[in-house]
Amino acid sequence: MSELQRTGLYDLHIALGAKMVPFAGYEMPVQYPMGVLKEHLHTRAAAGLFDVSHMGQVILRPRSGRLVDAAAALERLVPVDVIDLPEGRQRYGLFTNDAGGILDDLMIANRGDHLFLVVNAACKAADIAHLRAHLGEVCEVDEVGDRALIALQGPAAEAALARLAPEAAGLGFMDVAVLPVSGGEIWVSRSGYTGEDGFEISVPQVEAEGFVRALLAMDEVAPIGLGARDSLRLEAGLCLYGSDIDTTTSPVEAALGWALQKVRRTGGAREGGFPGAGRILRELSGGTGRRRVGLLPDGRAPMRAGTAIFAAEDAAAPIGEVTSGAYGPSVERPISMAYVETASSGLGTTVYGEVRGKRLPATVAAMPFRPATYKR
Repeated sequence: MSELQRTGLYDLHIALGAKMVPFAGYEMPVQYPMGVLKEHLHTRAAAGLFDVSHMGQVILRPRSGRLVDAAAALERLVPVDVIDLPEGRQRYGLFTNDAGGILDDLMIANRGDHLFLVVNAACKAADIAHLRAHLGEVCEVDEVGDRALIALQGPAAEAALARLAPEAAGLGFMDVAVLPVSGGEIWVSRSGYTGEDGFEISVPQVEAEGFVRALLAMDEVAPIGLGARDSLRLEAGLCLYGSDIDTTTSPVEAALGWALQKVRRTGGAREGGFPGAGRILRELSGGTGRRRVGLLPDGRAPMRAGTAIFAAEDAAAPIGEVTSGAYGPSVERPISMAYVETASSGLGTTVYGEVRGKRLPATVAAMPFRPATYKR
């Protein structure tokens, strides 16, 4: 793993007994001595702390000084409403390509005089190049390289963070703020990737280990690795880029049409104007040949990524494939996401996954598999 990058919290992970694995070009903790199952359940019951510093933090600053110019420019790359995003709020977005596929998913925050983006680790170099190539004349595109990024997730996250930054308790879901703490300031969003209430927190790198240690000193906070992060997001029905969404999937196929506001849709004031708009708007109105769905396999055997899905036990040809699958510790059963032909995507439909040479039944189910607990 000598060629892999390390986050600024690497030494702390080692001190905490983490098992490190390669992920998106980094050495990252997959689990701690507590183990994946207990880490998952601890996050659901109390508060879990995740190092997500491998992800990209990017500032878009309009050269004109007018935020609307940066927002309008970004709308040329994403099918979401950026211009009307209020100050102090963020929303989920997607970079699309000319074929209507997804280049990456990201978070977009209005920070008053600039936009703050968080992009996926494996895509961040390409994303930043994409932004500079298309928006460079309108915006300064600055990668933030001197700040760690952590996530604090779970029902006790508010109480824990409020001990260090009392104003955090006043934030609602998808609010963003710059908050004072001892020794500096943190950039906070009330959001996350677990389906739980919680926060994503950007901390100056020089202060990051001390800040994280202060949180971990609280009884309700425990360090959580990538293993539990994956099972938590799967229970929440959230996509992992490169597994559940990629350049071959459109937002409509991926059941992400909710992220495309009316103003960017057919008949909206700023209809289209983003890469792949022809296909995406056509699919929004006319449907697609396949859809991302949730699956509840019968029995205890998980249907993992790559499992072929069939419409009948004796069908000759598959109708889809699992993209994510695991045991869900909170729901106490195996769960999966899959793309299937639209004809077989209705809730309650029985399909069959081929597991170790056997066709096993599964039921198409609504997502999330466990209700979200965001603070509205």
